[in-house]
Amino acid sequence: MGEETEIPANLQEELAKLQQLQQTLQIIVSQKQQVEMELTDTDKALEELKKMGDDAIIYKSVGMLLVKKDKESVTKDLTERRELLSVRASVLGKQEERTREKLRELQQQIQKNAC
Repeated sequence: MGEETEIPANLQEELAKLQQLQQTLQIIVSQKQQVEMELTDTDKALEELKKMGDDAIIYKSVGMLLVKKDKESVTKDLTERRELLSVRASVLGKQEERTREKLRELQQQIQKNAC
């Protein structure tokens, strides 16, 4: 006859929190990767713009259209976008660090309570 050992309610609650934190971390990491990819693309576009003459014809994708724009306005838009993405990446990095720390603390707490 096997005895069933029930997991105490407080441990079940901590395990649920752990699972929720892991999901949160996955979302944060995914968002950070997307922002970093967009940041890389923006940097590449800015580098290409630097190589072009001031009178270069540039087309910007706007929905289903390609719109003719001047180099200065495209450079300004991309620079602003890059700054915004940089701040967003920094914020997500800090959120990731805090979430990882909370995960470590909770894992230690669960191990302590499980013994």
